[in-house]
Amino acid sequence: MDDRIVKFIAALRASGVRVSMAESLDALAATQAIGVMDREPFRLALRTSLVKDRGDLDSFDSLFPLYFGQGQRPLADAEQELSPEQIEQIRQALAGMAEELRQMLQRLMEGRSFSQEELRRAADQAGLNRASRLEDRTWLARRMARQLGLAEALAEIEALLAQLAAMGMSPESLEQIGALLGTNLEKLEEEVQYHAGISLAERLADWQKQKEAAPPLSDIPFQSMSAREADDLRHEVSRLAARLRTRAALRQKRGKGRRLDPKATLRANLRNGNVPFVLVHRVRRRKARFTLICDVSTSMRPVVSFLLLLMYQIQAQVGRTRTFAFIDHLEEVGQFFDGRRPEEAVPEVLHRLPPGHYNTDLGSSLNDFCRDQMGALDGRTTLIVCGDGRNNFNDPRTDLLEQLARRAKKIVWLNPEPKILWGTGDSDMLTYAPLVDSVFQVANLRQLSEAVDQLIV
Repeated sequence: MDDRIVKFIAALRASGVRVSMAESLDALAATQAIGVMDREPFRLALRTSLVKDRGDLDSFDSLFPLYFGQGQRPLADAEQELSPEQIEQIRQALAGMAEELRQMLQRLMEGRSFSQEELRRAADQAGLNRASRLEDRTWLARRMARQLGLAEALAEIEALLAQLAAMGMSPESLEQIGALLGTNLEKLEEEVQYHAGISLAERLADWQKQKEAAPPLSDIPFQSMSAREADDLRHEVSRLAARLRTRAALRQKRGKGRRLDPKATLRANLRNGNVPFVLVHRVRRRKARFTLICDVSTSMRPVVSFLLLLMYQIQAQVGRTRTFAFIDHLEEVGQFFDGRRPEEAVPEVLHRLPPGHYNTDLGSSLNDFCRDQMGALDGRTTLIVCGDGRNNFNDPRTDLLEQLARRAKKIVWLNPEPKILWGTGDSDMLTYAPLVDSVFQVANLRQLSEAVDQLIV
C-alpha cells in the first residue's frame, strides 16, 4: 500500500499539486495510523495531508479512485445466468453473423475482460503519447473504446437480439439477455476508462520525474529548446518577473531616505532673507527609464521574445519604456503592448517584422533611430541593445553608437553569443563592445533575468 501511495503522490505532483517531502511522510504516517479498511477516513487522511489549496481538490478527487478504487465489477458469464436452451439459441444466432461481430458478442457472453496487453496496445494506438494532461483521459478512453471495438458493441447487441427475436425467442428471454450483455458492456467500458486514467497518470508522473532530473528550464539555451520547453519557459517568466518586481520594490523603498539638498535649500530661502530657514530635501527617483532596440532576425527571436515578456511584466518598477525592433530597418513597437498582455503582444511584434534571408542591418537601423527617434533618449534613460552584433558585413556605423552614448545615461548590450565568437564571420561585436558601458551574455533565461535585475536599479 505504501508503494501505491507513493505513486499516487507522484501523480498528484504531475497534475500540478504541490506536495513536499514532509507532507508525503505525513500522509504515510496518517494512513498507517488510520488503516486502509475504512475507505472514507483513509481518503480524508490523504486529502488532509496532501492538499493545501482548494483549487487542487479536483485533481485529488480525480486521481484517488484510480489508485484506490473499490475494485472493478466482475463480468457475468452467460452460461451461469441463462438456461441451456437460451445458450443454444444464442450460439445458433452467432453462427449466422460476421466474424468481427461474433468476436465482441462472444466476449460479452463469456464475461471476459480485456487483458492488460490488449489495453496497453489500445492505449498506444489511441495516442497515449499525445496526451499531456489528466483531463485528456476522457478523450483517450473514447479512442481506446474504438480501438477495442466497444463503440459498435451496442449496435451488435441489438443485431443479436433482432436475430433471436426472428428465431422465436420470448420477449422475457430477450430482455434478460439484453440486460446481461448491456451490463457486461458497461463493465468493459469502465475497465477502459480506468486503464486510460491510470495509464495517463503514470505517464505524466514518469514525465515529471524526467523533467525534474533534467537541467532547469532557465538554464536551457534559447536556441536549442523545443517548442514545449519554450511554452513551459513562458510560464517561468511570470515567476521570475514577480521576483524581480519584489527586489526592485525593496531597493526603491530603501532609496526613499531624506537627503539634504544644499543648493536647493539656499535658493529656496533667498526670497525670505533666510528667515525662517526652510530645509529642502532631494527626492530620489529610483525608477529606471529604458529604451530597447531589439534585433528580431531569425537567430535573435527566441531571446527577444523572452526579453520583451520579462520587461513588460515588470513595468510597475520602471519609469518608462520605449521599444524598437529592427532587421534591416527600425520600427517602434511599444504600441502593441498598450492595454494588452505581453504574451499576446510579443507574437504581433515578431509578425510585424518577418525575417528575411541574411538581411540584418544594424547600421542602417541606428541611422533610422538617430534621424527619427532621438527624443526617446535623455540623461536618465538606459539604452538596451539586444542583438548578436552580426551585421551581414554592412557598415556598423559606430559613429552613430558613439552619438547615442553621449546622449543616454548608459548603453547596455545583451548578446546571446559567448565572447569567444565575437569578431567571427560577420560579427561586429568587437567593434561595438568598447563603445557601450557593459555587455551581458543572455543565452538562457537565468542569464537574461540576472541582467535585467542589474538594470532596474
